[in-house]
Amino acid sequence: MRFASHGFLRRKTVKIEIDIAAQTLSLTDDGKLVRRYSVSTAKNGPGEKNGSLCTPRGRHIVRARIGAGQPLNAVFARRRPTGEIWSPELDEKYPGRDWMLTRILWLSGCEPGRNRLGDVDTMRRYIYIHGSPDRAEMGKPGSIGCIRMRNADIVELFDLVPPYTTVEINEKAA
Repeated sequence: MRFASHGFLRRKTVKIEIDIAAQTLSLTDDGKLVRRYSVSTAKNGPGEKNGSLCTPRGRHIVRARIGAGQPLNAVFARRRPTGEIWSPELDEKYPGRDWMLTRILWLSGCEPGRNRLGDVDTMRRYIYIHGSPDRAEMGKPGSIGCIRMRNADIVELFDLVPPYTTVEINEKAA
């Protein structure tokens, strides 16, 4: 595997594939598997409509990479670090909060009418790949639309993918 000085995979053939049925995220380079991670997609299943709390399907890109240099468990609200570090005590103080931690990869749909524009726009729905608390179960649906990852995994993925990396989200196990 070749890395540029900034840490990203160099090739333009880097791709993220999310398998909703298998609850996995695979990173490939030129079609070869680089990494595979266990993830958690939406508990409401796949879907594109605004307000559905579902994980959108289809072809996307990483539109923005947010959180470079932030510590593990850094808390984000509206894509900005709050200065807080997630802990069980903080979790108890804010029960039911949907925690976005460590890093954010903000997705944008590429298919007009399916996941881009109108009431199906992935970016306007604020769909991310992001870190989550240690208590969040991976390998089973549990989010409110986003793709949750373990914090160490999102740091590794974040450091490997450049902006505009293609992201394919499918509901069938490959």
